[in-house]
Formats: sequence, structure tokens, C-alpha cells
Amino acid sequence: MRADTESKMTEIWYGRKSVPLWLRGLEPVYRFGQRLDQWWSHRRQPADLGPGLVIVVGNITVGGSGKTPLVIRLCRLFREAGLQAGVISRGYGRSEKQMRLVSPASDPSLVGDEPLLIAQQAGVPVIVSPDRCAAARALLAKGIRIIISDDGLQHYRLPRDIEICVIDGSRGFGNGHLLPAGPLREPLRRLESVDHIVINGEGSESLSRLDAAGLECVHMTLAGGLLRPLQGGQNWRLAQFGGCSVNAVAGIGNPQRFYDLLRQARIKVIEHSFPDHHAFSIEDFKDMADNLPILMTEKDAVKCRKLGLENAWFLSVEAQLPTEWEDALLSEVRRLLKQTGGRR
Repeated sequence: MRADTESKMTEIWYGRKSVPLWLRGLEPVYRFGQRLDQWWSHRRQPADLGPGLVIVVGNITVGGSGKTPLVIRLCRLFREAGLQAGVISRGYGRSEKQMRLVSPASDPSLVGDEPLLIAQQAGVPVIVSPDRCAAARALLAKGIRIIISDDGLQHYRLPRDIEICVIDGSRGFGNGHLLPAGPLREPLRRLESVDHIVINGEGSESLSRLDAAGLECVHMTLAGGLLRPLQGGQNWRLAQFGGCSVNAVAGIGNPQRFYDLLRQARIKVIEHSFPDHHAFSIEDFKDMADNLPILMTEKDAVKCRKLGLENAWFLSVEAQLPTEWEDALLSEVRRLLKQTGGRR
């Protein structure tokens, strides 16, 4: 989606602009197509993923919600518990379609920015493929039984044992309409069938619908870590930039979340927003304020290291969840690993 189109749709989906009639007219068409796809995908589910436990981490809205930091946290959680996991992903925005094993040194244009970030931060095997079932088989062939799908809640051809839906706490469900009139990929009643609902950050008014429906949720926070230089050098704490003016760069689903995190550290932010999964070039930085530091997200940094930017830093973040929820999830995973035939 082009930047200007994305901006206009965001204003409609999450702002106060009314939904044009032509978009409302397309909503029933999308609803019918989504139901047809779900029915057809269920009929095409493979039967050869039996030994694997599949955990899908996804959302029901368009745009970023915090799925990737949660996937990284789950990989670390399982590793700390002595369990080996692997990650499968479509690799959105990459330039090739064949299956590929992601390494920490992979080219982001070939594997995608989020899979590369997971490979670098989680230390687990990551496989990208347009066919998630084929990617899952490849992990099974490596002896990995816990398969985490980064996104794919609506990819119903992939069998799954646990579904985790991540919700952006600041944006919620927007205007509550299905695509293209709103940001919803599926109706809100879909939340009644997932196993876990994780809210990233503070809740918005629209999340009161979850309380009204009696749905249990757990809150996740993204804690800002160190600012790390793109080209090598000293790390800095976020607070050490307090009072400074910076060029803040964000090519993520909800850039405002990154800007707010910087402002909470008393940093004066000059916003530079780009479409999610933007392929950065040196031209993107030429019109920025001279002699000011460039701060960006870790996801964007994996694509900008090759640009040779000076005075540029990225902020590492870590997902934090209640210990009780993590312990319960570990117990659930261990129980399901002992069972067979329990897949939904």
C-alpha cells in the first residue's frame, strides 16, 4: 500500500472520518470472500503435521500489533524451559517466493524484515515460505516439534493447536468495520474461539467490548532497552537522549507507538513515517534535519545497516508478560506435546 493511500485509510479506520459509501458497499463482498476462503482452506488442511505442535501468533486487524516481539519472547521462553522451537513466516515484502532458511546474516530483501529480526534475536530456526504448511514440514524434518507461526491467524490451511491473538491496545479495533471499510480481517466474534488474547500496551475504549463479552485478556508491554548504533560504537540508554531533538524513523504498522515511547523519555521527536515493511534507500534520509541523530525501530534497522548511515541508532525492545501467564502457557504446551490428535 502506498504511503498516501495508507495514510488516508488509517484516517478512516482509526480516525474520526466517516466511511465512504463505496467502501461500505465492499464490506459484504469481503465478508463473503473471507468465509469462502475459510471453508475452502479447512478442506485443504494437510494431515502430515501430526508430530508438531503449532502455535499461531496473529491478529484480526490490519497493521502491526506487536506480534513479532511476542514471537521472540515465546522462543526465548521455550528455550529457557528446555524446549526447542522454530518459526515459520510468509516473509511479507520479500523479493522471492521459494522457501528459504533464514540466518542472522540473511539479506532482508530475500527473507523479509520480521523473519530476519526473529532469527537475529530469538536464536531459533526460521523458515520463510508462501506455503506455511511446507515450512512447518521443513522444521519437522529438523526434529523441531514446537512450530510458531508469525502471523497466519487467517491462514486456515495451516492446522494449529494454540491460537494467540495480539491486539494493539492504543488502536483497538478502529471503527469496527471489516476490510476495506475498516481494519478488521475477521469479525470480532472470532476472538471467542482463540485460546489467548494478548493486548499490547494500554487499552483503548474499543477494547471495552472484550470486557462486555467476558473474554479474558493478558496485557503485554514493550520495554525499551538500549539504543544501539547501526555502524558500530557505544550503546546508550534511552534516557541519555532526553531533551535532545532527533529524527525518528518508523516503517511499522503503528509508528505512533514508537514516537510515544521516545517522547516518554523526554526526547523531542521529528516524525518520519513510512509504510510498513518499507524498503529503505539512502534517498529516504536526505531531507531530514541535518546534524540530528536518527533513531529508528529495530525492525527498520535490519534494512538500513547497509546504507552507511552515520549518527543513526535503533531501539531494542523486549516483550514483557505476566509470569503467571507464561507458566500456564508452558504447562499447556507440555500437555499438548504428550497428546496426539488434539488439533483443532
